[in-house]
Amino acid sequence: MGSPEFCSAIVSLDLPSHSFAGIVSRSIEPETRVSVGFKSKVQVGIKGRTLFLRFETKDTSALRAVVNSYLRWVAMLVEALGCLSV
Repeated sequence: MGSPEFCSAIVSLDLPSHSFAGIVSRSIEPETRVSVGFKSKVQVGIKGRTLFLRFETKDTSALRAVVNSYLRWVAMLVEALGCLSV
């Protein structure tokens, strides 16, 4: 038997500022620790004002689901932070 295959994706999002990217990163980072028994692994990082999300899953259905979830969370945070003028 060969090693299991994984699906992966890296998403980079340019945000308004380094501060903004840091707030978003810290806000979603706790979700990356909830992986016990789940089908996915997510890593979050920032460089300058760019937020990086790296996804690894066991299949394409799980990849689609986890990417959609994180992008919805990021969009919600960006909208909320925009209202607060952060």
